Amino acid sequence: SGDVLAASGRGFSGGDRGGGQRLRNDRPSVWRVSSPSSGTIGPNCCAAQCLMDVRSIVFLHGFLGSALDFQPIANRLSSSIESICLDLPGHGRSIALPAETYRFVGAAEFVLKNVASLSRPFPRPALYGYSMGGRLALYLALHHPDRFSHVFIESASPGLDIELDRVDRQLRDAKLAAHLQADFPAFLDSWYRTELFQTLRHHPSFPEIFSRRRNNHPIELARALQGMSIASQPSLWDQLKTATVPIDLIVGTQDPKFLALNQKMSRLCPTSTLNPIAGVGHNVHAEDPASIDRLIKLRLS
Repeated sequence: SGDVLAASGRGFSGGDRGGGQRLRNDRPSVWRVSSPSSGTIGPNCCAAQCLMDVRSIVFLHGFLGSALDFQPIANRLSSSIESICLDLPGHGRSIALPAETYRFVGAAEFVLKNVASLSRPFPRPALYGYSMGGRLALYLALHHPDRFSHVFIESASPGLDIELDRVDRQLRDAKLAAHLQADFPAFLDSWYRTELFQTLRHHPSFPEIFSRRRNNHPIELARALQGMSIASQPSLWDQLKTATVPIDLIVGTQDPKFLALNQKMSRLCPTSTLNPIAGVGHNVHAEDPASIDRLIKLRLS
């Protein structure tokens, strides 16, 4: 098996979650799982090295998540594929960043900057994004196709193309952000009681996932929620037909809303392949990591 560096975060320490004191996290904001052939390399705060002799993939988590969400997948891939997992702005250790970094396009630039800052250059990596991270991955695939060799998008949307829907969602996001900051435990409980996460709640991994969510900082999450929301991103629907990089769309068959969205996306995007994963819901990589492992290895072999 590969080496997991800084792969078990302990959450925030040395500061008040309510703000006012300097935030600190006990692990790097980027960690990697390396193949046995690549040796052991230590992380460096916002970047970690990736060697040229192995295939590489960058993972982007969803809202409330962190780089640690992809540890099970990265461990499965470690015999042949280098995994680089980032904390997105407002999550994990990627906190107290410049204001523009919490906006959707700024977050996409944050991803590009961190991948480019790896201390040794490497061939174009693959890119995998889930939910919020999936929307970022799709944006990067369409706006920076030269930077990634293959893109995997799990349970994500190209955005909102109706202005009234955008306004309604912004109002909803403002209420969610207020709830998040006022009572974070209650917010987490209500968030995961929505229909979107019903299958995840009954999965054996859910208690660990839910526990990790409590390690985030509410104020930082609120900034990310409002700045990187689907209501704040540019609509990508009209750009799907311009895609040039291979794109795998991944969605659970028990997630009817996103199954329908991804079916529509696959019809519009000429380079896409739709991959419905049977028996799982929105969080496919947590509910069925074996299927994700097989798909990534198949595409990157």
